[in-house]
Amino acid sequence: MPIASVTKVMTAYLVLRDHPLRLDEDGPTVTVSADEAAAYPAQLASGQSLVRVVAGEVLTERQALQALLLPSANNIAHILARWDAGSSAAFVAKMNEAAARLGMADTRYTDPSGLDPATVSTAADQVILARAAMQVPVLAQIVAMPEATLPVVGQVKNVNTQLGQDGIVGIKTGSTDEAGGCLLFAAEISAEGRRFRLFGAVLAPGPNLADAFAASRRLIQASSGLLHQYRVVRAGEVVATVRGPMGRSTTLAATGDVDVLGWPGLTYRIDTLATVPGRVAAGTGVGTLRLTASATTVTTALQTTGALAPPSWWERITHG
Repeated sequence: MPIASVTKVMTAYLVLRDHPLRLDEDGPTVTVSADEAAAYPAQLASGQSLVRVVAGEVLTERQALQALLLPSANNIAHILARWDAGSSAAFVAKMNEAAARLGMADTRYTDPSGLDPATVSTAADQVILARAAMQVPVLAQIVAMPEATLPVVGQVKNVNTQLGQDGIVGIKTGSTDEAGGCLLFAAEISAEGRRFRLFGAVLAPGPNLADAFAASRRLIQASSGLLHQYRVVRAGEVVATVRGPMGRSTTLAATGDVDVLGWPGLTYRIDTLATVPGRVAAGTGVGTLRLTASATTVTTALQTTGALAPPSWWERITHG
């Protein structure tokens, strides 16, 4: 479905990929062309989300990104696209390439601002983008700002009025008649004494952002309540069987508990990494059990529960 100004997250992500900034850096400058300034009155008359620009105005890259992400300026999206790729069309091609590389299979960009309803995506794809975008320190810093000051327009405010509520630290709102109210959010939550960053996307049917904000609050509260510590393997639990020749065998047991912080429905993978010699005593350490769940890996040692010995010469003869 259309995603409105949430599109600008990809625009900012690409600009910072192509023109990286340090947290304390303003970066190179972007100059507003006469044509871009002349287009402003007609854009304003059409009811777009904009910041006022004038011909020859000079913005630092940081200021342009603030204008893009805080008041959600459509005109700045196109100015940055031209500055980065030479034209909006060339930049859109880069947006779609980046979406494919990130695994956003159901996303198609047609403009850098999100005004065009032909730009479509899904909530799942937008969460993929949010996780990637918030790993860029400057982008995460900007979307957490409640306001900024720009050269011509002066002070601008972040249209994401949910910042600071329910742990929300970003990242972008959007709303049009076609897209409805959209919110891509990142929130800091606590569970079991640990801090986590939660990502979510709300694509509400109506253009009222209040509905998207309310839905995001419910999602954050529900998600926080689902995070718990789960014991997947207990110390002493048998997790593998090693079979030798002629029916001889022993089992391998975990030496410690394996706990994972997760939620109902979380899938995980258990691997036993062990090398067992032909002769081994009970209680011998022979390897490692590794559990992988989401981005978490937990390990514990493995040991034999019984002895294993090679067949005797008589057994070899009688079983020959």
